[in-house]
Amino acid sequence: MSEQARKTAEALEYLTGFGNEHSSEAVPGALPIGRNSPQRAPLGLYAEQLSGSAFTEPRTHNRRSWLYRIRPSAAHPPFTRVDNGALRSAPFTEAVADPNRLRWNPLPAPAPGTDFLAGLWTLGGNGDAAQRSGMAIHLYAANADMTDRVFSDSDGELLIVPERGGLLLRTELGLLAARPGDMALIPRGVRFRVELLDADARGYVCENYGQPFELPNLGPIGANGLAAARDFQAPVAAYEDSERPTEVINKFCGNLWSATYDHSPLDVVAWHGSHVPYVYDMRRFNVLGSISYDHPDPSIFTVLTSPSDTPGLAGVDFVVFAPRWLVGEDTFRPPYFHRNVMSEYMGLIEGAYDAKAEGFVPGGGSLHNMMSAHGPDHETFDRASAAELKPQKIDDGLAFMFETRWPITATAQAAGADHLQRGYDDVWQGLQRHFRA
Repeated sequence: MSEQARKTAEALEYLTGFGNEHSSEAVPGALPIGRNSPQRAPLGLYAEQLSGSAFTEPRTHNRRSWLYRIRPSAAHPPFTRVDNGALRSAPFTEAVADPNRLRWNPLPAPAPGTDFLAGLWTLGGNGDAAQRSGMAIHLYAANADMTDRVFSDSDGELLIVPERGGLLLRTELGLLAARPGDMALIPRGVRFRVELLDADARGYVCENYGQPFELPNLGPIGANGLAAARDFQAPVAAYEDSERPTEVINKFCGNLWSATYDHSPLDVVAWHGSHVPYVYDMRRFNVLGSISYDHPDPSIFTVLTSPSDTPGLAGVDFVVFAPRWLVGEDTFRPPYFHRNVMSEYMGLIEGAYDAKAEGFVPGGGSLHNMMSAHGPDHETFDRASAAELKPQKIDDGLAFMFETRWPITATAQAAGADHLQRGYDDVWQGLQRHFRA
């Protein structure tokens, strides 16, 4: 953790808007006007396109950015394989998919000197990274900055959810600060380095192999509500002109590969495009809900969705349970008992979750695979069934969910982890018979 990183984070400015065609230059005159690839780019820079989608995808889904950099990305030595550590990728074949409900405590504290990349620990996932389908769930615990090394993920985009400690994300396109309550997204292939804003950091990562996340359609909700496009913040151009050796780690088809450059690859002086990182404050989510009766389906809390080839069926959804009012009449207000064709991984950032009275703690997580029966524990059920139904503000917690169309197969390290809660099923054992014929 560096005091300089904190000062840098506090002074950051951003471009606003989701999916915009942004442009930014760190040095006046660095961005070409009227063309993308002039014969000689301004200021002696190299023009380079970074494509996050196929050239011919529809304009509304096309993601690409033009970068104007000190050296082109092509100027690097060969990559060699390095150890994956605790990082795993789909297909997940080291264990079978488990229909049981699972819950974990937070990751144990890492060894001293563990940076964000070394602190990544894979819980599970689905699909196939090489086929660009599915997703993976990782956790991270770190207590050191990434020094003289950067990371890029060719397999997918990384949605980062800090739970403890802030992060300064130095990307090719500029800097982002992500603190608990924020989520940050690093697009596929964008290089970045993580510095800590506090003594240590812990959180969650969704690696999305499939279609890039987008804002969900609002349908009958209308033009406004849920996550507002203007609340997403993209970085302004900032570059490193460094000639010292820098290790570049690339995740490619599930494995980590390393090359040592003779310069920093975070050397983009100007850029324009739509394939950009961003940060979003989840407390700005405009929560919608029932003002008459019944608890709405959790899809109403969707921040971002990665569409699949089936309309309405997401490869992965990112859902947030932000502070909100509950006012339903004659309504059991916590999330109801249900079985779902989707698979759900839930994490907690702060406070308590209104469907679990105990055991679900910040930094921990629960996995309810498709069609596994779940819902409030018996203490929550008993309390909510007898509660006086006056307007109630839920403001003591911030939880989220990664929801996916396919079962999530836990890794062997997750299935056998010391911080896996044995006896999770017991939270439902106190539910009593109340039937009266």
